[in-house]
Amino acid sequence: MTSLLLPDEDGSTRLYKLRPGTTWAKPSAPITSRHAYAAAHVIPEACADNTPGAPAQLDWDATLAYRHELWSYGLGVADAMDTAQRGMGLDWAATQQLIKRTGAEAATVVAAGNVATAGKSVRDLVSCGAGTDQLDLSAVAAGPAGIQAVLDAYREQIAVVSEAGPKVILMASRALAKVATSPDDYLHVYSTLLQEVDQPVILHWLGTMFDPALAEYWGSDDVAVATETFLGLIREHADKVDGVKVSLLDAAHEVALRAALPQGVRLYTGDDFNYPELIDGDGSHYSDALLGIFAAIYPAASAALQSYDAGDAVKARAILDSTRELGKHIFSAPTFYYKTGIAFMSWLNGKQAGFQMVGGLHSGRSVVHLARTFELADQAGLLRDPALAAFRMSDYLRINGVGV
Repeated sequence: MTSLLLPDEDGSTRLYKLRPGTTWAKPSAPITSRHAYAAAHVIPEACADNTPGAPAQLDWDATLAYRHELWSYGLGVADAMDTAQRGMGLDWAATQQLIKRTGAEAATVVAAGNVATAGKSVRDLVSCGAGTDQLDLSAVAAGPAGIQAVLDAYREQIAVVSEAGPKVILMASRALAKVATSPDDYLHVYSTLLQEVDQPVILHWLGTMFDPALAEYWGSDDVAVATETFLGLIREHADKVDGVKVSLLDAAHEVALRAALPQGVRLYTGDDFNYPELIDGDGSHYSDALLGIFAAIYPAASAALQSYDAGDAVKARAILDSTRELGKHIFSAPTFYYKTGIAFMSWLNGKQAGFQMVGGLHSGRSVVHLARTFELADQAGLLRDPALAAFRMSDYLRINGVGV
């Protein structure tokens, strides 16, 4: 059995023995019990200038191979989202390429008719974020001019996603949060866009734990008041809303919102803490999923969804519960650095050559935090090749001065 020394917060080390690897079966038919998207990260070129403020240069082969990996487990891909470092290193030029390339790759999967994705459309396989991050926030004016700039920025990005083929996800906008003065400003922007789109979209409400610049989104810092504005928008345009992704890490709020949605509008949970019970449901409703944690736990997530398809909800819930501690750790405060843990697991599992992230975000978590990520991933059976993962973890610790 493979073992290595892991560090503790007090500076000491302890011997950790890895469990044997777990084999997670890929689906033999498309998953139907839940609609699930894994919000995928991006992999930079290892020798690019991966420092804060530098233009993103992606390793396209590795980045797209990761998406094929997710599809092979029967999951959809949510791309160009916060998990892909929108607003934290991935600039609009690279984002456009990501959307176009992922859309093209999804089309090849549809054409191939693979068993896990048979009968799926490109929109089923990939949804992409459309936002306003091409705007220079410091130059966005207040008042009607700022609202118009937000609308035009959204339109530009929606056009890119629509032309590439994926489903559109209307992301929360830092620029709109800056210039909006009331709930009516939010309703004007979103109602205008929903009237203009050709096909239903996903609305994304991202909490301040993920992005502090989104405070008072929907026009209020009172979540109940903001929710009424949000629900009013959805009810008025239900035919243009495929679903909503809510990332507030508040399970009770999500359950209440889920029950209040118009018929046919899905609730895609974005709660990376409470996803097991939300996906499992309460007997009347359940949540579908659009989760960053699914990019890290996708073999187990797929196995759980396959169990729901097979009618074994008890097994499905047990699998999801077995990943909960890993999810809570990766998304622990400061939550907006969760992307570092997603990329770290990708590296441990051999999906990228180096532990690098655009914008220097690979430094977003401490050595002890990442050592705990390694341990919890092993306990959840999510280190595909324990020997490789231990080798890489040992190298990482040695380079960072642990045990030397």
